[in-house]
Amino acid sequence: MVTDVPAIRTRVAESNAPEPGAVASGPAPAAPAPAHLVAEDFHLFYGTNEALKGVSLEIPARTVTAIIGPSGCGKSTLLRSFNRMNDLIPNVRVTGRLRVSELDVLARDTDVVDLRRRVGMVFQRPNPFPKSIFENVVFGLRLLGVKDRGELEVRAEDSLRRAALWDEVKDRLDRSALALSGGQQQRLCIARSLAIEPEVLLMDEPASALDPTATARIEELVLELKSRYTIVVVTHNMQQAARISDRTAFMLQGELVEYGDTRRLFTSPHKRLTEDYITGRFG
Repeated sequence: MVTDVPAIRTRVAESNAPEPGAVASGPAPAAPAPAHLVAEDFHLFYGTNEALKGVSLEIPARTVTAIIGPSGCGKSTLLRSFNRMNDLIPNVRVTGRLRVSELDVLARDTDVVDLRRRVGMVFQRPNPFPKSIFENVVFGLRLLGVKDRGELEVRAEDSLRRAALWDEVKDRLDRSALALSGGQQQRLCIARSLAIEPEVLLMDEPASALDPTATARIEELVLELKSRYTIVVVTHNMQQAARISDRTAFMLQGELVEYGDTRRLFTSPHKRLTEDYITGRFG
């Protein structure tokens, strides 16, 4: 794997270095944000295959957390567990605990429809419906019973603005979403998720199918959205993780190897496995 992570590490370290002769000063570090997503000794099995092995982590509210690691390490499986998308796969069994704020995700009486409203999902490839741009955005609202046209229009505009797409599509809301570019389609899918007012936005490789310009726009959007949402992004792109995330989790073979502040993890990882992965020795 070819990566510029060593160069990223140098730039991050230099940007944090004090001026010669400077004396450390300023306010004490702010208290960490409260945990919004929590995994406690979480195991997931596909039949007899253990895909996640005792994962424990706490993801703070209104931050961007990146999950990195080689293919097949459990990144997407962990992500999909927080809104129980893995329930759709036969022979899945889980143990341990998952929480979204105070909600027990795995409890038998948890309303999965409401959970997925609170925890939105954006997939690797844009998946707009073969409907108009407007109907794509309000699709979830209609499922929730919103029928008033005026309210739908207001919510659609607000969501498209938050997804940085309104100015590009406001004059063609009645046209097919399939006519949009790949980057626009992905932002439309983000708008569709935002329309139902989630607390959390899960993103599974949201820019991997896009060109560099569209990727940059998605990254800018993620940084804009984190003031209102807790965002978790699965990515193979470590430069992307370094650019957009506050915290990074490194996974390998279903285990959480290391998790912490992104700057610290990329400049001075605690585990040799993390060091080897981010410098390209494997993966």
